[in-house]
Amino acid sequence: MESETPAKRQRSAKDVPYKLVYWPGIPGRGEHIRLALEEAGADYSDTEGGVDEVLASIQDSGDEFNPPVLAPPVLKHGELTISQTPNILLYLGPRLGLVPDANQNPDGIYRVNSLALTALDGLSNEPHDCHHPIATGLYYEDQKVESKRKSEDYVKNRLPKFLSYFERVLGSKSSGDGPWLYGGSLTYADLVLFHCVDGVKFMFPKAMAKLEQGGKHTKVFALHQAVGERPRIAAYLKSSRRQKYSDGIYRYYEALDIEP
Repeated sequence: MESETPAKRQRSAKDVPYKLVYWPGIPGRGEHIRLALEEAGADYSDTEGGVDEVLASIQDSGDEFNPPVLAPPVLKHGELTISQTPNILLYLGPRLGLVPDANQNPDGIYRVNSLALTALDGLSNEPHDCHHPIATGLYYEDQKVESKRKSEDYVKNRLPKFLSYFERVLGSKSSGDGPWLYGGSLTYADLVLFHCVDGVKFMFPKAMAKLEQGGKHTKVFALHQAVGERPRIAAYLKSSRRQKYSDGIYRYYEALDIEP
């Protein structure tokens, strides 16, 4: 009988559904991973044990191969446990067909990842800092004055800067034909940008409406629409699996709903 090699054991260990662990009730940083799994039609489970499961995951001491994780999202796949949204997407991308074929474009995955990281920097992390500019441990009500000042600068300077960057990417040769960011095909960077734009539209509706009407970022808003119309994504957005915006990264406060 042929002995089982380490490679065979690894493959068999990964031939199981994905498991995502993230704070229940908010899209947050876990949403980017959900969108990738949903677009690919992957077999996965979301957090089923509520907050207790999240706390157990981040308090786990790890094992010989898996270090303890600091915070969700956490992806478990076979014997693998990893965290950090862009790291999880980097892992899932080749497995879900959401990066260029490595045989044809071996460096494509890193170009896609740089686009995803840029979107997360300017259209996820910075919006979060608009309602928590001083400390994440303080309530928004404890830093309202500073939040208003931060949001005014973000809406006037930072938001147009990042939208203009992605408009430039979408108009570049590397984008290829169609509405996608790289290589003429949908990648996980497009899904990341979709959720970022969607979240900022929720958080700053007046600013995003004005920027959309201004006509300088038509390709960005067209990408947002194109992703939302993809069959599996459209079905997901209408389902109960799509969690509503609340007290996560993207929050709506009337005082911060300002125009550029």
